[in-house]
Amino acid sequence: MVEAYLRRTPLAHLGLAARATADTSGADVVMGERPHRCQINLRGNADDGRFTEALHSVTGLRLPAEANSFTSEGALACLWLGPDEWLILGPGGGEHEIAARLRAAFGELHAAVTDVSEARTTIAVAGPRARELLAKGTSIDLHPRVFGPGRCVQTGFAGANIILRQADELPSFEILVLNSFAEHLWAWLEGGAREYRVAVRVL
Repeated sequence: MVEAYLRRTPLAHLGLAARATADTSGADVVMGERPHRCQINLRGNADDGRFTEALHSVTGLRLPAEANSFTSEGALACLWLGPDEWLILGPGGGEHEIAARLRAAFGELHAAVTDVSEARTTIAVAGPRARELLAKGTSIDLHPRVFGPGRCVQTGFAGANIILRQADELPSFEILVLNSFAEHLWAWLEGGAREYRVAVRVL
């Protein structure tokens, strides 16, 4: 576990806070980093009621019923990554406690809980042209009829492997990217957004 005072985001050296603006009302695209999130990888059997009830008892979350979707409860979300794999996402700071409580609740069940919070950062992209920008970097169909609020996907994006989810109808998107690819992805997004009015904000 990394000590809190030693934690640095992979984009810290870009000085995003100094570039941020409080008024983003005129922007086509609003970008920012949402660092140090709680990210817990979960493996288990979705058909085992003991597994699903243990998850619910600890987090309040239900497993997503559909592929490439997510559920939410309060500040936590559960993203579908595969038939037996999910990612619990939430505010930073509580990941160690949640992971420990899940392991205790699962007991002898065939399940795995892995805290991967230090592996990725989150780049948030929102605004009226956000979907248009993101469509430049992936072959995934991002049309609102197919990919809307409550959807998530693992995919390639501008040469990086990411997890993408749409949080709301604004639209607001979150890109979860490995720390080693974060600067590359940020630079690609800024380059791809040159034709738009872009604002940076602190998240």
